[in-house]
Amino acid sequence: MSVLTLREAPPERLDLSAVTPRSLSRLSESEAAKLPIGTTRRGLVLGDCFDIALDGSDSLLIQGGHERLDRVGAGLSEGTLRVEGDVGQRLGEGMAGGSLTVAGSAGPFAGTGATGGLITIEGDAGEQAGGAVYAAKAGLDGATLVIEGTAGPRLGDRMRRGLIVVNRAGDLAGTRMIAGTIAALEVGDHPGFGMRRGTLLVGRHGAMAPTFVATGSHDLVYLRLLARSLKALSPAHADLAAGTLTRYSGDLGTLAKGEIWAAA
Repeated sequence: MSVLTLREAPPERLDLSAVTPRSLSRLSESEAAKLPIGTTRRGLVLGDCFDIALDGSDSLLIQGGHERLDRVGAGLSEGTLRVEGDVGQRLGEGMAGGSLTVAGSAGPFAGTGATGGLITIEGDAGEQAGGAVYAAKAGLDGATLVIEGTAGPRLGDRMRRGLIVVNRAGDLAGTRMIAGTIAALEVGDHPGFGMRRGTLLVGRHGAMAPTFVATGSHDLVYLRLLARSLKALSPAHADLAAGTLTRYSGDLGTLAKGEIWAAA
């Protein structure tokens, strides 16, 4: 396993999109130390902020985190990357495969544009986790995003494909969803606002938008399959999917092909 150790709090926001197991496996430690990661005129490189120990493997550990570490795991396509601490914005942006784990909390837009792989945040996530960045067409786009703590508002905004599993989310979870699935034990007000397609599975929830219509309770094979797929990620979410649920259809203000399954 290759290891990067953060020496101290970064003096500026750092862009770690070029730091992946695959990219580092091709470099010597002296070459890796010259990778540019700064975002200002200082011209910071990897060796300015991290102690570097490489073994050429497809596994990378970043010891020590900070909210200024942006775009960690961006573009990851294979291997494993783990961060022991917090990270900043756009965690796993555009990720296509592999496994990315943060043993802390993440800033906004975690998982944006990710098309594959597994992203796990063991702490909390900022606003618009799995959501679209400014001017982007879609947010999460096929990957699996697991948030073991609390997510901020607008979780999964413009999500197009994939799965988000979260314990608790703020207001407007699943807003403007294009497709995909979000499973949450608790959400705030107006889940699914403006959604076109997709599925929200929620336990406790706040106020429901008036553009969603209750269509009753149903025993569907789809829900059993969803419960089975969730079991490996979170038994609590699997139990939610297997319980008694009420279906809401909407958002009637848009395409109206989305659905919210809420605990009865």
